[in-house]
Amino acid sequence: MTYEAVIGLEIHAELSTKSKIFCSCTTEFGGEPNTHCCPICLGMPGTLPVLNRAVVEYAIKAGLATNCTIASFTKQDRKNYFYPDLPKGYQISQYDLPLCRNGYVEIETEEGKKKIRINRIHIEEDAGKLLHSETGNYSYVDYNRTGVPLIEIVTEPDLSSAAEAKAFLEKIKAILQYIGVSDCKMEEGSLRADVNVSIRPKGAKTLGERTEMKNLNSFRSIVRAIESEIERQLSIIEAGGTIERETRRWDENKGVSYPMRSKEDAQDYRYFPEPDLPPLVIKEEVINRLRQELPELPDARKERYMRDYDLPAYDARILTSSRELADFFEAAIQGSQNIKGISNWVMGDLLRILNERNLEVTQIPFPPAYLAKLVGLLDKGVINGPTAKKVFETMFDTGKDPETIVKE
Repeated sequence: MTYEAVIGLEIHAELSTKSKIFCSCTTEFGGEPNTHCCPICLGMPGTLPVLNRAVVEYAIKAGLATNCTIASFTKQDRKNYFYPDLPKGYQISQYDLPLCRNGYVEIETEEGKKKIRINRIHIEEDAGKLLHSETGNYSYVDYNRTGVPLIEIVTEPDLSSAAEAKAFLEKIKAILQYIGVSDCKMEEGSLRADVNVSIRPKGAKTLGERTEMKNLNSFRSIVRAIESEIERQLSIIEAGGTIERETRRWDENKGVSYPMRSKEDAQDYRYFPEPDLPPLVIKEEVINRLRQELPELPDARKERYMRDYDLPAYDARILTSSRELADFFEAAIQGSQNIKGISNWVMGDLLRILNERNLEVTQIPFPPAYLAKLVGLLDKGVINGPTAKKVFETMFDTGKDPETIVKE
């Protein structure tokens, strides 16, 4: 019998607000443990939360950018569970009335475009972070992250492979970065994903028993964890066994997952409306204002590059993969007669050096116009290809104008 995988994602993205969701503490990453928290973060008796307006507006923008319907009436709920990094003993989240519903994002697959439905986007507070000693005998709790605002993006089970899950997460990352609501730095934990995986006979309508994979903090670990879990479930079913509904922890170093606990249902969290926060009424004029504030999104920018600059789909996709890269490219082509040449340099040597030196686009030490000058020198025959590559390396080392480097 042939089987197929069914995959859904739960993506947590930290919002780039200056202060936390219910208090004025900074959301800045890092700092000495337990220095970015206050009695409200820690849930001390007598403290009351006050909802950060920017959190709601950022979440609405995320919903609009992913084709969601924005709720006119919503509320927040207490999600009750015990864990050392949750000082209140509950998390303020959203349950039955999320802020955003019924959206979708299109991804590119080998068979063409595929629409991935988004069930909901809701706002919630982050928990703290456990730090384990080298001996493994002690664990410490850092509450700096407690109360940092999150959006949780929950997909329908529309994904069928690790490659599709990676493509969807890349698209969500690009969208959130484009609209400026999250920096999506996975290495800092500001973009995290839990993956629900099940398998079923190919063509069947009924879903199989699912497992949830946690501790996935890179695209590589997400792909490896999904592929490993599909293989694990297949081997169990083919041996006549049954899949246990459980949460599993992925060990990236060993390339295997381990059971953590049985999978919870909603009733296990005993959700109830947050009594310290009033419901939210979202006016249509607020939604319209936020819609007008949205920038050009990655897909629209890609289509424009193909239409206006006559670039191949591959070039357009790479160039629009991040807002900063697309902005650099557009600044570089101003007044240039060789748009494709600049595109080739950006996708080739520029991205290569950024990867080799572990730099962000914002850390490029020269202005975009210098790249246009370099391509111009090459087109005019002032320098040849090998010399141009050497000049480009020097530009990265010194930040100098390519014309100055050539004269030297």
